[in-house]
Amino acid sequence: MAVFRRIAILGAGAWGSALANAVARAGRSVTLYARDPTASAEIAKSRTNAARLPGVAIAAEVAATNSLGEAAEADALLLAVPTAALRELASSIASMIRPGVPLVACAKGIEQGSEKFVTEILADVSPLGQAAILSGPSFAADVGRGLPTAVTLGARDESLASDLAAALSSPAFRLYHSTDVRGIEIGGAAKNVLAIAAGIVVGRGLGASAQAALTTRGFAELSRLGRAFGARPETLMGLSGLGDLILTCSSPQSRNYAFGLAVGRGRSPEDLRSGPLAEGALTAPVLVEIARKKGIEMPIAQAVNGILSGRINVEEAISGLLSRPLKAEA
Repeated sequence: MAVFRRIAILGAGAWGSALANAVARAGRSVTLYARDPTASAEIAKSRTNAARLPGVAIAAEVAATNSLGEAAEADALLLAVPTAALRELASSIASMIRPGVPLVACAKGIEQGSEKFVTEILADVSPLGQAAILSGPSFAADVGRGLPTAVTLGARDESLASDLAAALSSPAFRLYHSTDVRGIEIGGAAKNVLAIAAGIVVGRGLGASAQAALTTRGFAELSRLGRAFGARPETLMGLSGLGDLILTCSSPQSRNYAFGLAVGRGRSPEDLRSGPLAEGALTAPVLVEIARKKGIEMPIAQAVNGILSGRINVEEAISGLLSRPLKAEA
């Protein structure tokens, strides 16, 4: 059994800061890397990250640094940056890490242009590392405060997945392990797009019944795409699939849901792009394209993409979905 005593979190945003607290509670030595030296100095001095995770104290056991080389010396690295920034960060550490060091992507998206999933990005630019993924129903504020949370750790090597899950787990932060990496990645990416749709429904005042129908039919879309990529049913029905979908389609704490809520209330998607990052807004066109290539119907995801691209408005999207032919549930 591999022992991971020193863990580095690369990225001191809300999620990275929360993960640093969670890993510290698991009894590991934790280094939190912030690219901005001002941010790392604030964490080290005040034990807070007020700009990114307000109201949550950073554990005293977390060592903050702005030295990427120092962070790369850890036994395992958690890359807590958005999908769009993952390639650059992974490239930066590629020559610094030791062979076989686990690189755990903590993003939920698909790269624009390459249409690659997050572990594929890691394998591309840091082939010396072992790519893995952490995903599941979790809000940074909950994890940072130590509220009970359960997520999934995926790696193609079962021993690696199991050992990492054991190293990062604590009573309040439970990690289940899996080798179904692609299933985990599809769940995380698709649910963000569907959460935007759920937010639009609520923002438009269409009611709780419509929200439930949207979430359920959205899960059917997620499942169809997952099966096309060989995902296992238990993954799609698990924490990183259905669990994460339920969470992000029901709470304004989700940036994607909040983004959709604002669109449903009349805000322009273009205006909202300058606010807090909603990964689903970047993922939508890529998700629709890979579904098209697989011959998978994803009408809700297509409607979201149409709204975000400006090709249709919210009323047209809703009308299109409600006028689809009736058929047997599947």
